[in-house]
Amino acid sequence: MKLHEYQAKEVFDEAGIPVPDSTLASSVDEVVTAAEEIGYPVAVKAQVHVGGRGKAGGIKLAENEEEAREAAESILGMDLKGYTVEDVLVEAGVDFVNELYVGVTMDRGEGEPVAMVSTQGGVDIEEVAEKTPEAIARVHVDPAFGMHPYQARNAVHGAGVDREHSRDVASILTTLYDLYEERDASDIEVNPVMITSDGDVVAADAVMNIDDDALFRQPELAEMEEASYEDDLERKAGEYGFDYVRLEGNVGIIGNGAGLVMTTLDLVDHYGGQPANFLDIGGGAKAERVTNALDMVFSDENVDSVVFNIFGGITRGDEVAKGINEALEQFDEIPKPVTVRLAGTNAEEGMEILDTDLVEVEKTLEDAVQRAVSDAQEVNQ
Repeated sequence: MKLHEYQAKEVFDEAGIPVPDSTLASSVDEVVTAAEEIGYPVAVKAQVHVGGRGKAGGIKLAENEEEAREAAESILGMDLKGYTVEDVLVEAGVDFVNELYVGVTMDRGEGEPVAMVSTQGGVDIEEVAEKTPEAIARVHVDPAFGMHPYQARNAVHGAGVDREHSRDVASILTTLYDLYEERDASDIEVNPVMITSDGDVVAADAVMNIDDDALFRQPELAEMEEASYEDDLERKAGEYGFDYVRLEGNVGIIGNGAGLVMTTLDLVDHYGGQPANFLDIGGGAKAERVTNALDMVFSDENVDSVVFNIFGGITRGDEVAKGINEALEQFDEIPKPVTVRLAGTNAEEGMEILDTDLVEVEKTLEDAVQRAVSDAQEVNQ
């Protein structure tokens, strides 16, 4: 579960991490009122789960009421990388002289959490890691013992943070790790941590993602779950219990198992298409679950065709076929062309069950993907 920036900052503030004064607003008048109460200058920031909000026009600075009103009118309701902006965070402007990156995530290769610090904050940290990996100081933490103070100091020193601010940055890193552990986070970061002209250290942004399977022991965060959804599709995915990511293409993808879905995404790209989503229905999926998956993909206006990739193991091919038939029978007219590939347990039985008047059936994944890509291209001709 992804927290919005404003939600993550509430958690950070409660934990003692310094954050700018801010107010959530959903209308132009609310933005102006909040800006006046906070005091100019302010930043008006779109609350959507996408990176690069500033470059896309989702963050604007305002020095007075007129600029605040213009910023609100520009951002509220805008389409930002496929998401409609319904709320903005009005935040006190920060007069900064330097930007840092501080974060904690899981290093699956090492099997331990890794704490990271870099003096190249305010930019895409993945890009920094790719082009100048030496600019990121990393310290692995044994979860049995937690982060020791010396480890935080080592990370800050290794990144080259000046001594005047190293203690405050180390404190933020230590608190982030504590939150990572106590709140069952999958990753948590501040990008950027701003060094102000007065010498203060402030968390100007906040990212915090929570392990969905741990929400039962995080009731306070679980209450934020509904507000964290970006749109009806993500809300549906949460209700159905699907692993779902909305993408920017037009070929809908459904599979059972993350690896199988990722392979299908890669093949769609390989054959000249663009994936519209990542949707994993998981193992042991029954007819009702398959019906829900098709309902989700059909509800996405960006989808022009659907490829269904199932390898029978726990999920039996005949059960999947029944689910596909039941889902499609609910429509007077099939809204999108559907191509199905079945393999594995009871695949032959499933192929016989499938209503070929409603779906196209291919024996290989490559053929199924090529047909789905072709179908999507025909819709746009």
